[in-house]
Amino acid sequence: MTTTPPPSIRAGHELFEERYRAMSSRDSRFDGQFITGVHSTGIYCRPSCPAMTPKAANVTFYRTAAAAHEAGLRACKRCQPDAVPGSPDWNIHDDLASRAMRLIADGTVERAGVPGLARQLGYTPRHLGRVLVNELGASPLALARAHRAQTARTLLVATDLPVADVAFAAGFSSIRQFNETIQAVYETTPSALRAKRMNSVPGPADDGGASTSRATVSPATGELPTGATTVKLRLPARAPFDGAGLMRFFADHAIAGIETGDGQSFRRAIRLPSGIAQLELVLDGTEAVQCTAQLGTLADLSTLVSRVRRFLDLDADSLAIDEALSADPTLAPLVRATPGIRLPGSLDPAEALFRTMIGQQISVSAARTVIGRMAAELGTGPLGDGPGLFPTALQLAERGREVLRGPATRVASIVAAAEAIASGDLVIDVGLTAGELTERLIALPGVGPWTAGYLAMRVLGSPDVLLTTDLVMLASATKLGLPSTARGLAEHGQRWAPWRSYAGMHLWRAR
Repeated sequence: MTTTPPPSIRAGHELFEERYRAMSSRDSRFDGQFITGVHSTGIYCRPSCPAMTPKAANVTFYRTAAAAHEAGLRACKRCQPDAVPGSPDWNIHDDLASRAMRLIADGTVERAGVPGLARQLGYTPRHLGRVLVNELGASPLALARAHRAQTARTLLVATDLPVADVAFAAGFSSIRQFNETIQAVYETTPSALRAKRMNSVPGPADDGGASTSRATVSPATGELPTGATTVKLRLPARAPFDGAGLMRFFADHAIAGIETGDGQSFRRAIRLPSGIAQLELVLDGTEAVQCTAQLGTLADLSTLVSRVRRFLDLDADSLAIDEALSADPTLAPLVRATPGIRLPGSLDPAEALFRTMIGQQISVSAARTVIGRMAAELGTGPLGDGPGLFPTALQLAERGREVLRGPATRVASIVAAAEAIASGDLVIDVGLTAGELTERLIALPGVGPWTAGYLAMRVLGSPDVLLTTDLVMLASATKLGLPSTARGLAEHGQRWAPWRSYAGMHLWRAR
């Protein structure tokens, strides 16, 4: 089978040679960062595929699996190229293509179609389609289709869910569409994919199981309906991965009655587009996390996985980050002590905003107490045998003045933010650029640059934010012999770009 390659990431001879060397050495560090298309065989692979190295003349490298699909290629059955961490590109960049990919992974196309995706990004569907084809080699629909296929393959080989449930969970609108897509992408049937899982090459995602239970949550009432499903998946991380540091961060900031955690695990309930889920995350060695979720509807599963991956920063290019930061002699010992440091994300952007505003200018322990008290009065109580839910923006808008404590101006600012979110005047999501998010937040009363920068890190995963006015960060910098003023630290920190957020995490850790 011979095909003609469409637009690809072959941006020059040097880039091609770099990727060809990585593929020839079967370097697993590049898995998920690009796709190897072999046009003489009609398949695409991960860079570490154990198959014989193809001739350079037969190879084209793609940024997405969808682009390889559009070129007429099929996924390699041997290396399973989608059973790897995702591309870090979508979190590193704020261009339109990256923002679109973040929203596609979150399930926006399944919920709102391409017009809804384009509207959320602020462009016409035609312009969005043109940009994605030029940049990624595939249309929004093709990118969403590839994402559904990858989700379905993971569920087929990693769980015992009925095939019909897999189709629904992956976002397909019908069993026929599901069967046709799996056949087109993998050149096999769903049942054949599942039957071969025990004989497949072990991959970082090929683990886990699923079972059916009767204990999830109604989106309207917060009660536990029947017909819920418990799904357990192993989510691979790009190594090195400081999972223990992430779990400790979440445990140190956990709100009583809402979250529980320690250095190995984290548990809470979260709101998803179609309902509420109970979530438990447990470290699985040093390169993966076991995710167990009780879902009211399987339609939310793909969105849940996408949000958890962002929450844990699983796709970060740790080797590139560590190498760049180690070039600074002051940071090098910190990087050696904590390789693969991650940015702690957020599972709910509005919640992240409220927690940040409430916790400003007080200690972490004091903030936990204040927020816990407020959540107990406004939030949903325990859900079954699990934790409750953080209050919604509407609840805070209606009753925030009754339960919030502190300076009147701060209470007014928090309530104003809640009113803006509840009314739809303020929207915070992963489709925004860091600049747009900052502009929207700074426009709120009581929100300054520190809060906006912190939320860009937590909500968007922005890799290049240095909070130079942070007192803890300045104290740590002084202790390490770095500049002790905000201006001085900002000037010194320019050498850490584009990874200043990760440098800041090392400074916080070193306090």
